[in-house]
Amino acid sequence: MNSALELLDREHILAGLTNKARDLVSRLEVYSVLDSTNHYLLAGAREGWVSGAVCLAERQTAGRGRQGRSWLTPFGASLAYSLLWRFAGPPEALSGLSLATGLAVARVLQRIGVGEVGLKWPNDVWWRGRKLGGILLESGGSTGNFYVVAGVGLNLALPGEEAAVIDQPWVDLQEILGVERISRNRLATALISELVETFNDFQQGGFAELATEWAQFDQVAGRRVSLHLPNATVTGIARGIDATGALLLETVDGGVKPYIGGEIRLRVQT
Repeated sequence: MNSALELLDREHILAGLTNKARDLVSRLEVYSVLDSTNHYLLAGAREGWVSGAVCLAERQTAGRGRQGRSWLTPFGASLAYSLLWRFAGPPEALSGLSLATGLAVARVLQRIGVGEVGLKWPNDVWWRGRKLGGILLESGGSTGNFYVVAGVGLNLALPGEEAAVIDQPWVDLQEILGVERISRNRLATALISELVETFNDFQQGGFAELATEWAQFDQVAGRRVSLHLPNATVTGIARGIDATGALLLETVDGGVKPYIGGEIRLRVQT
């Protein structure tokens, strides 16, 4: 892929957005290098940028995953993008938004031929048990002026020597699709359109209307998992999600309890 690298092109991406998405995107910026697309939009949110701001970067020098973990973003080897969205309702009404973000990504990947794409609650995009992408939501403001920045990182064609530092099984689109070159601009256009439209729909109906569709991509339902909470670890059998996006965990006593995302880390037990 690097031998014929297709750089991200702002005008190309804008022109390819769906009509609905184009109306909802307030600004779209593409950078060669940024510390973090999330960090950039969070700063913009604090300056009063309106909903629908999108940022992409060819390379992130300080890309982040959940709980402060770093996210590898070599130049041109992935798609790293973020969306700023403002919500008028209270923060608690946004339960399940990270799952909705993953669902938007999974829909696009399925459409371009990625069979067996799945979602690992609450923030990972998987393919056959290996990590293809990750999601990080960060927020600020207050009720009535609350904003969320949703960041997505998707592996396209990771250089082997740089990917060697990744501490978990991973995969990229080049391996899955068996192609030398992936149109990064067409993929970015599809992903941004789907994410913006999904956020707009979420703003109207919340996660409940998406829960059944998300369950079709669920990679942990029926499996034994451990949930690492801030002050404890609990184990049990994952029993899907509820209408709020909470994971339902069946414990040894047969009871089922919901756990919502935040600072929870899930590990599938083998």
